[in-house]
Amino acid sequence: MAAIHCIQALRFPSRTHVFFPNGDQNRYNIINKKQRGFLVFASADKNSVKEIYIKSKVETLLDSVKWDDKGLAVGIAQNIDTGAILMQGFVNRDALATTVSSKKATFYSRSRSALWTKGETSKNFINVHDIYLDCDRDSIIYLGKPDGPTCHTGSETCYYTSVSDLLENEQVDENKVALTTLYSLETTISQRKDELALPQTGKPSWTKRLLLDHDLLCSKIREEADELCRTLEENEDNARTASEMGDVLYHAMVLMAVKGVKIEQVLEVLRKRFSESGIEEKRSR
Repeated sequence: MAAIHCIQALRFPSRTHVFFPNGDQNRYNIINKKQRGFLVFASADKNSVKEIYIKSKVETLLDSVKWDDKGLAVGIAQNIDTGAILMQGFVNRDALATTVSSKKATFYSRSRSALWTKGETSKNFINVHDIYLDCDRDSIIYLGKPDGPTCHTGSETCYYTSVSDLLENEQVDENKVALTTLYSLETTISQRKDELALPQTGKPSWTKRLLLDHDLLCSKIREEADELCRTLEENEDNARTASEMGDVLYHAMVLMAVKGVKIEQVLEVLRKRFSESGIEEKRSR
C-alpha cells in the first residue's frame, strides 16, 4: 500500500462543483460523503491536490470575465520585450483555459467555430508569459514571446498599415510596423546603415559618420556616459539627466547596429535577469 502523503479537507458551498483530473477520482478515498459542505480525502500525490486547487482558481477566473452574448471577449497578443501589438482575435472560456495551461496563445475562430492556437500551422507560436485582463474584464492581453512573424503575410505584426500613410496616398509597406520611440530610432539607424551600401553624395549624416568610424563612435559613448554620471555628481536637474541619457542610448544603439544586435535582444536579457540576483548573475559570467 502506498504511503499517504497528505490528508486534505476542503470546505465548499453545497452547490460548488469539484473537478478531478481525468481518472484521478479513483485515487482519492472520500472519507466523509455525508457531511454537507466538506470533502475529506487522502491522496498519495501532493501535486494532484495542487492541480485541483489551480483548476478551481482557473474556473473562478473564467467566471469573472465579462463574456459577450456569444461567449467571447477580445484577445490581444503583445510582445513581452518590444511591447509591439502582434495581433487581435477573440477568446472564449476554453481558449483562455487552454492558454493558461499550455502557455501558447489560443483563440476562438468565429468562422470555423473552433479553437485555434497561433502557430499550429506555421509553427510561429506565441509563448505566453502572463495574461492581463482590462479594468472591465471584457478584454484580454496575452503577453508573450513570438517564435517568428505573427501575421500570415510574413510581417512581424498584423499592424503595419499606417492611417497617416493611407491619407497621404502612400503605398502600404508590410515591413513598417507600429513602433514606439525606441524602435523608431532603431529603424532609422538601420536605414542609415543600409544606405551606406549606396553611392554617397554630399556630407554624410552624423549617424553615418559614427557607423563608419568606430573609434569616433566609442569615444562618443565614453564621453556621453561621463556626462551622464556628472549630472548625478554635480546635482544637475532631471531634464539634464534625461538629455544625457538620451545621448547615451542613441550612441549605444549605433554601436549595436554596427554589431548587428537588436534592442529586443537586450530587453530579453534584462527580462531574464528579473528573477536573478545581480550578484549571482555577475558570478555566472
